[in-house]
Amino acid sequence: MDNKAFDCYQCKKSLYGQKYTVREDNPYCVKCFESIFANKCEGCKNPIECDSKDLTYKDSHWHEACFKCAKCTCSLVEKPFAAKDELLLCIDCYSNEYSAKCFKCNASIMPGSRKIEYKGCNFHETCFVCQGCQQPLASKSFVPKHSSLYCIPCYENEFAQQCAACKKAITKDGIAFEGKPFHNECFLCTGCKKTLAGEKFTSKDNTPYCMDCFTNLYAQKCSACAKPITGQGGGQYISFEDCQWHSDCFACSKCKASLVGQRFLSEQSQLFCTECGQDM
Repeated sequence: MDNKAFDCYQCKKSLYGQKYTVREDNPYCVKCFESIFANKCEGCKNPIECDSKDLTYKDSHWHEACFKCAKCTCSLVEKPFAAKDELLLCIDCYSNEYSAKCFKCNASIMPGSRKIEYKGCNFHETCFVCQGCQQPLASKSFVPKHSSLYCIPCYENEFAQQCAACKKAITKDGIAFEGKPFHNECFLCTGCKKTLAGEKFTSKDNTPYCMDCFTNLYAQKCSACAKPITGQGGGQYISFEDCQWHSDCFACSKCKASLVGQRFLSEQSQLFCTECGQDM
């Protein structure tokens, strides 16, 4: 090979005993190569020398020593970083400056980590927890109460009314009796145990009964037909000397004429109209 093969393609100086590099099969001395082809460092604004590592991000270039966080100046080489307004920032600086703050702990929510948004506020996933059991709520149903959040079991244990019968929380419609709450299905007749919710019922000694059980157990019996006198549905009854009658049953024992509003005679628990009484 002749001597010209070892001349710099640009300045024509001999490259024998000198450092050089090749570009498109042409040899260049270091000075010419750097002046023509070297990228300018975004940090120091100087060319990136042939023997220096050229770090590239979005068509921009840096010396390895210049590839730093724009705020804290720590090296970003082989570290995660973020870009903001053409500046490169380490994750800590980016988070402190631009990341959302957790409403609970006030710390930054790091890029790439899961963020929970609730009512315009941001939370770390680990901070969005039940006030009671402290378990994460991100994938659970929850109830807000007094500026705090509760999972369903904790809310029921803490705030829901307890059924007076089964002692479990009442989460749907219930019924109140004598100041105590009951599940609809737990509010039962003391006698026959059928459900009283939505049915007519009465009580005896603060104990609920359906109308049939109450009538059978406690209603007065008609002295004529011996059937219970309930007084329900607008029904009327007649009382005389500790005895009671249905209005329809209050009649003369002999002629069966009604005695309601009439004068009558009583003889050995029997009633007679005045005419039948005179024949006796």
